[in-house]
Amino acid sequence: MNYKLTLSYDGTRYKGWQRQGNTDNTIQSKIESTLGRITGENIEISGCGRTDAGVHALCQVCSFHSDTEYSCSELLRLLREYLPEDIGAVSLEQAPPRFHARLSCKSKTYMYRIVTGDAPCVFERKYVYRFDGAPDIEAMREAAGYLVGRHDFMAFCSLKSSKKSTVRTLECIEIRENKDRIEILLTGDGFLYNMVRIIVGTLLEVGEGKRKPRELMDILESRDRMLAGFTAPPQGLFLYKITY
Repeated sequence: MNYKLTLSYDGTRYKGWQRQGNTDNTIQSKIESTLGRITGENIEISGCGRTDAGVHALCQVCSFHSDTEYSCSELLRLLREYLPEDIGAVSLEQAPPRFHARLSCKSKTYMYRIVTGDAPCVFERKYVYRFDGAPDIEAMREAAGYLVGRHDFMAFCSLKSSKKSTVRTLECIEIRENKDRIEILLTGDGFLYNMVRIIVGTLLEVGEGKRKPRELMDILESRDRMLAGFTAPPQGLFLYKITY
C-alpha cells in the first residue's frame, strides 16, 4: 500500500531532512526508524523536498510503501506516540499507487521570517532571523520582481558543480511587512541547495542600500555565486506549503 504522510517539525537540533551515512540525527532517519519500529518493516520514505540543518517545516509531505495491517488512523496514532516531540505527524492517508511525494509535486512555498531592529528575540530566536536596521521593503519588492519567472539560478545556489540543470521557475515572491516583522514567501517548481537563503540574503542587501534592484538581473545572467548576497541563516526558514 502506498501512503502519504504530512509532517511538521522543528529542525533546530537535526542535521537536515536527508538520511546521512555518518549520523542518524536527521528527520528522514527518525521517521524511517519509527515506522520500522511500528510495522516491523524496513521502510524507506521519499520527501517532497530536503531541508537543511536548522530549517523547519510547517508542511512537509513524504510517501512510503508498507504492508502493515494497521489502519491509517492507528498508524497515525502510533507515529504521534513514538516520534520525538519536535516532529509532528499531521495526517496520514492512503495514496494512489503512482503517487510520489517529490515527483508528484506541482509547487512548493518556503517562508523566511525576519525580525528587524536591535531588540533581543529571546523566545523566537530559533525561528526568526534578527536583522539590525529597517530595510527598504519597496526596493526589495522591486528586486524580487526580476527573479520571478523561469531562469538559471546557478548564481543563487551553493553547489560548486552539478550535472543537473539549475533552471527553475519562481512563480512569485511575496514580501509581507507588519511593524518589525517581515515574511518573505517564495513559490516555485523547485529549489536548489541554499537557493532561498541566498535570495533572501541578496534581497536584504538591496533593502540596506548595498545593491540596486536591477543588479539582480546581472547576477542571474552571470551564473556566478560570488556576485550574489550572503546566505541568510537557517533558523528563519520554513517549508510552508506543498501543492499537488
